[in-house]
Amino acid sequence: MARVATVPFSCNARLTFGDFSLDARIDTPLSGTTALFGPSGGGKSTLLRVIAGLENRAEGHVAFDAQVWADSAKGLFIPAHRRPVGVVFQDGRLFTHLTVARNLRYADRRSRHRGGSIDIDTVVERLSLAPLLDRRPGTLSGGERQRVALGRTLLTRPALLLLDEPLSALDRARKADILPYLRDLPGAFGIPTLYVSHAVEEIAQLAETVIVLAEGRVRGIGPVADMLERIDLQPVTGRFEAGALLEARVTSQDDEWRLTRLDLEGQPLVMPMLTALSPGEVVRLRVRARDVALAVTRPEGISTRNILSGVVDTITAEPETAFAEVSVALGSQRIRARVTREAVAGLALASGTPVYALIKSASFDRRGLTGSRSG
Repeated sequence: MARVATVPFSCNARLTFGDFSLDARIDTPLSGTTALFGPSGGGKSTLLRVIAGLENRAEGHVAFDAQVWADSAKGLFIPAHRRPVGVVFQDGRLFTHLTVARNLRYADRRSRHRGGSIDIDTVVERLSLAPLLDRRPGTLSGGERQRVALGRTLLTRPALLLLDEPLSALDRARKADILPYLRDLPGAFGIPTLYVSHAVEEIAQLAETVIVLAEGRVRGIGPVADMLERIDLQPVTGRFEAGALLEARVTSQDDEWRLTRLDLEGQPLVMPMLTALSPGEVVRLRVRARDVALAVTRPEGISTRNILSGVVDTITAEPETAFAEVSVALGSQRIRARVTREAVAGLALASGTPVYALIKSASFDRRGLTGSRSG
């Protein structure tokens, strides 16, 4: 495993074209995978092009690891080919007349002068490309093409990896195939990654940090769990996608009932079996607020198997609707429930109230679940 770098990064980019205006101000270290997240048309891909040096009309500055790549006030602009940046686009952009092996060798030869620890054998192994080496891009599935594109980009030996919605053209099955490779990128190669997406399930799986961008403006920066919980960002993240991320450890695979059993800070959880998970592995679960019910006494004789004890943290009422968002502390983690304001009053819920959070096993969002580490 490579050491995951933490690199200073700042960007103050201003650009107007047509009716759209980008004014994005970011000053945060990049480490692991940082998601650039928000609705379509919010400026994510434009900002990525500015960072990569593919857009020279922007005003402001871009700096990475103490290197200034652009500063319009000083007339400085480092072109894309001179920035240590690797970009993977939605369509992969492979050389269709070359085999997979020759696509990889092309990038490898052109970047050997940069040094670094990335080599073609490691890339082929990590991305499971060996069976594809003699094939041409036109014979590959969408997921296979994106893995090859990722491998070729890694072999340019970048200091920063930019992924522009690389899964947007794939169906759910193909996404599931490639997500584990994307998840393991920082640990495998040690390169900080900016990942553009408008899909909550991808962000929940891959990101440690999220930059929320909407209408050309940065609306928030922070840890993924915090950003997906923030009520004020629901118009961006999607009200009915609001929820929480939990980390739990796999304890066993129950073959008789086809269940995966987990431990969440000493409390048991069960979910429909995912055979790819192994005992001891830590997984990240996205639980939507609308899938959580609350009780003030432990219910009995019900079909719901996941009953977690916790304490009400905060309650955010929505006077213009029938609902309220209740945050419940489960040890060091939190879960969020969307319940009616009448239920809040009827149960006499307040900060500090002991409660039980009920989650149907079938409600876990598998698209927002991933193994993260073991041991």
